[in-house]
Amino acid sequence: MKLIKNCISIICFRLFIFIILPSFILFSLFSCKSDNDESILISDIVHAEKLTGLNFSPDQRELMQRSLENNLRMYRSMREHTIDNSIPPALIFNPVPPGFSPPSPVWERNPGLPERVEMPETLEDLAFYNVSELSVLIRNRQVTSVELTSMYLERLKKHNEVLKCVVTLTEDLAMEQAERADRELAEGIYRGPLHGIPYGIKDLFAVKGYPTTWGATPYKDQIIDTNATVVEKLEEAGAVLLGKMTLGALAMGDVWFADTTRSPWNPEIGSSGSSAGSASATAAGLVAFSIGTETLGSIVSPSTRCGTTGLRPTFGRVSRAGAMALSWSMDKVGPVCRSAHDAALVFEAIHGPDGKDLSLMDFPFNFNANAGIGELKIGFFEDFFEEEYRGRGNDLATLEVLREMGVNLIPVQIDTDIPVSSLRIILNAEAAAAFDDLTLSGDDDMLVRQNRGAWPNIFRTARFIPAVEYLQANRFRQILAYEFNQLIKDYDVIVTPSYGGNQLLITNLTGHPCVVVPNGFDDNKNPTSISFLGNLFDEATLLTFVKAYQDNTGFHLHQPPGFGTEN
Repeated sequence: MKLIKNCISIICFRLFIFIILPSFILFSLFSCKSDNDESILISDIVHAEKLTGLNFSPDQRELMQRSLENNLRMYRSMREHTIDNSIPPALIFNPVPPGFSPPSPVWERNPGLPERVEMPETLEDLAFYNVSELSVLIRNRQVTSVELTSMYLERLKKHNEVLKCVVTLTEDLAMEQAERADRELAEGIYRGPLHGIPYGIKDLFAVKGYPTTWGATPYKDQIIDTNATVVEKLEEAGAVLLGKMTLGALAMGDVWFADTTRSPWNPEIGSSGSSAGSASATAAGLVAFSIGTETLGSIVSPSTRCGTTGLRPTFGRVSRAGAMALSWSMDKVGPVCRSAHDAALVFEAIHGPDGKDLSLMDFPFNFNANAGIGELKIGFFEDFFEEEYRGRGNDLATLEVLREMGVNLIPVQIDTDIPVSSLRIILNAEAAAAFDDLTLSGDDDMLVRQNRGAWPNIFRTARFIPAVEYLQANRFRQILAYEFNQLIKDYDVIVTPSYGGNQLLITNLTGHPCVVVPNGFDDNKNPTSISFLGNLFDEATLLTFVKAYQDNTGFHLHQPPGFGTEN
């Protein structure tokens, strides 16, 4: 009996050593996946279902298993290749709905430049002059571009210590362009209203020979050896580039890699963003105008905080070639100025196709500064004005001013069943794709902001947006674009609180133009704003109407204490 027990023990031991143990080891190796393992377990699918709100049966999961493993191999294969931020996807958003006919103002073009402008007592008093006024002074040789450029450069150096609105001064380039502008004028060559006018540009546009930082630590030493189309167009118009203005890191907010950009009206608070430096510098009289961008409020928000006039043009109006991409279907380029008149002069120079940005469409811009507004049909989002919000009193006063101007304000409202807020996943998914290399490399840890609402977390979270949901959101967007166009096409302009309801998200999704202007101050003496919406590709009518409003008010003429020249 003892011999039998010993034999059984030996057999069991050998079974364990040669069969059970190796099987267990092999099972463990295949079950415990490394980072590079392409096997997917049924439990992985179950967990993924929770992230996407889905529920498949056991049989369905088993069928999916092999296909998901194949997808994973394809994902990893693509990640072995680098895609430059400048490469767009093969999907281009078109804001034009079926049956759309672009509006065409009946008036002739007229930039509306004054015949004569008097020089002030000191050169620095020109700091807050409008572009139209500066243009006449330069054209009439009452001031040189070099003098104007030198004055603005000195102001930038002096006040940037407080405002933190400049990443890089382009002083050598500015003086070279200013000298050329004066030389050409002496030779009888005049390029138009922007000839010799100094400006600043948001530091997500490439300028040869200078860093293009995108406001973010990982890119603070980045040199892009090209000029953005907007830079080229402004150079052709004779404008003088003073410097590259700050932006919140990767076009969000006012926090960039070195500091927070400040509002000149209250340097204790940020200037908002992401066109933070563009609005701050323009409001403080450090540049004659600036160029900004908007994806979801990045012109409207800092213009509100700093008291500037911002134009967010129709999607597909201004080239984004040479600019950082955040959302290929939502990014828009526009001027940040002191007045709607100035915005029109700048927009005239920068709009139109360039053969590079495939989203661009070629429609005329027939701006007439002196056109009447009596025949225009004006609506307003009545229900938005009935809500309680900061600046409501100033907005209601704006409506009264318009009525006193003879404007018949017609109540309108946005009526849609589209889940508008859900469509933000479009921006999040596109932004995550634009900066996927940052997420995969772990360099997103270098960004200053790391909270739940900051880009690093948004990029990572967006990785779990299903492609089907992204496409479904864009299908809803197509319906929304049609619905909103059906609403606004019966009006020339619609007046709205700048943050009223969900109009800011809606119009950034549909691609409609907006002009935001200062309309007073709150109890803390900070600027407030109101916004005017227009039809697709009809910036001319929109800017003409807003100019008429500003001609009857004057809020855009105020200068921030400590930076102004009026006292």
